[in-house]
Amino acid sequence: MSSLGQRADEDSVLVRWGLVAASLALAVVIFLLPLAAVFTEALRRGVAPALSAILEEDAQAAMGLTLLVAAIAVPVNTVGGLAAAWAIAKFDFAGKRLLITLIELPFSVSPVISGLVYVLLFGAQGYFGPWLRAHDIQIIFALPGLVLATIFVTFPFVARTLVPLMQEQGRGEEEAAATLGAGGWQIFRRITLPNVRWALISGVLLCNARAMGEFGAVSVVSGHIRGQTNTLPLHVEILYNEYMFVGAFAVASLLALLGLVTLAAKALLEAFAGRRVRAAA
Repeated sequence: MSSLGQRADEDSVLVRWGLVAASLALAVVIFLLPLAAVFTEALRRGVAPALSAILEEDAQAAMGLTLLVAAIAVPVNTVGGLAAAWAIAKFDFAGKRLLITLIELPFSVSPVISGLVYVLLFGAQGYFGPWLRAHDIQIIFALPGLVLATIFVTFPFVARTLVPLMQEQGRGEEEAAATLGAGGWQIFRRITLPNVRWALISGVLLCNARAMGEFGAVSVVSGHIRGQTNTLPLHVEILYNEYMFVGAFAVASLLALLGLVTLAAKALLEAFAGRRVRAAA
């Protein structure tokens, strides 16, 4: 029996290390090699051409617009996602399942389709197009359209990060505070929000990274007006289609760095939060 048990342990170790090696190889092929290729192509002709492409006027305009869209969309989704998660996890109401489905809808619908929906609604020939034109309001091919498309695509990140944590925490603390006479806003500010602050920051980081890197939805509603409605991902596409490969990969490297910084910040945040939880326990 001891020899059989030893053989089983050896097989288990081999299987475990085999799975680890396969996972690492897959990660290298799918993630690390493409990232390395982006930075290699960006610096193929040296640092100066890459910096020149990043500092070019259209690239700067695209960067500013990307930051502006994210600066509007992320706070909106933070407030909306936090409110939706609080309602789902802490209250029972008619339509709760529908709300959960609506939150998950952007994950199942192509971003291109969401962009087309906004064109159908607010475009020149859309349902509200004549009214918007009569009042000199432009949504499609302008900043409002970019913001709406980005909000739709990135809305689930904050809510889906918070809902499982809030459901796991339960309603005990909030109900106890309400029994002691605390109001709704006081309960939220002193109990609910502090309990989810680390998860909230993590969700905001993911939401921001997706907002700055979104391509499909904003491509449909932007009109690709160079220097006006092009975000960084759209600017990369234009440079690549014009065979300006160094510039395209230089700007793409900014987006890649954003993703790496987001992942690093998220990992550090989770490690810090874990230490705080263990210390409190």
